[in-house]
Amino acid sequence: MRHSHYIWASFLSFGLISPVFANESTVNPEASASANVETTSDETLQTTQHPRLEALKELKNIKAKDLKVDANATQPDDQKDPLQPLNRQIFALNDVLDRNVARPLAVQYKQKVPGEVRGSYRQFRKNLGEPWNVVNQLIQGRPLRAAESLGRFTINTITTLGFADPARRLGLSAEEENFGTTLGYYGIPSGPYLVLPVFGPSTFRDAIGLAVDGQARPQKYLFEDHDGLYWSEQVLRGIDARSQLLDIEDVLQGDKYAAIRDIYLQRKNFAIAEKKGLEPETLFIEDDVETPEDEDQPEAPEQSPDETPVDESDSTTK
Repeated sequence: MRHSHYIWASFLSFGLISPVFANESTVNPEASASANVETTSDETLQTTQHPRLEALKELKNIKAKDLKVDANATQPDDQKDPLQPLNRQIFALNDVLDRNVARPLAVQYKQKVPGEVRGSYRQFRKNLGEPWNVVNQLIQGRPLRAAESLGRFTINTITTLGFADPARRLGLSAEEENFGTTLGYYGIPSGPYLVLPVFGPSTFRDAIGLAVDGQARPQKYLFEDHDGLYWSEQVLRGIDARSQLLDIEDVLQGDKYAAIRDIYLQRKNFAIAEKKGLEPETLFIEDDVETPEDEDQPEAPEQSPDETPVDESDSTTK
């Protein structure tokens, strides 16, 4: 905990210097072999550093007004994502880390740890977050919802120590909160889309919220003098979160970066609008579930139980 600021600084520095290494694998070996021997090293160096240099050049064109945007998925890329060149470099780094570290660990975790154990751990972690949910809901001016979250925490902790969710059976539904959502609830613009090293999709507003959430996490104080236990729990938390995406990761097609960005922005705006009681936009994932056009379509007539389908291919003339 006392070293956490050094770790955050390391993550950010790693994200800024890593694009050189992340792009080394993109150099075309055939093109390098056919180049002139005297200029091969220079061209390879330029090719390797070009994406990072271009990203930095693009950042010079960003003005203060570009950082005041309230990003949403329907905006043009240059409006919601002015940092896209740098974001894509950090995204490439995160993707390398995911393919080589996070995903293999998540696969083994899902295969070796029984589903009941994973579910209980996940519920225990969520229950520890209920007091912070209560604080955010009170800040949002929703005391009744805060009382419901407090009731969930009390019931689940007393009955199962938080490893199960009997409160749900009593009609007390869960609602996860974070400080970034609370800031959005009061109309604070999100700022442009931002990809954080290791942590992934975010915005300026949510990055601030993430830092505040990290200070409010109960584990930080439960393991105050046990840094090893704290970071072990954080790693396990990340592996568990990654394991939940294994079944849906193949859904993303085409430009994976753009798809993740737009889904993140739309889900965040949906959550904020829902808490305000506004009419939220339909989530991408729900677009194929039911649409007004589907409701207007006449239903197929039900078949009478006495009627049996006739297979014309088997019918014969008698």
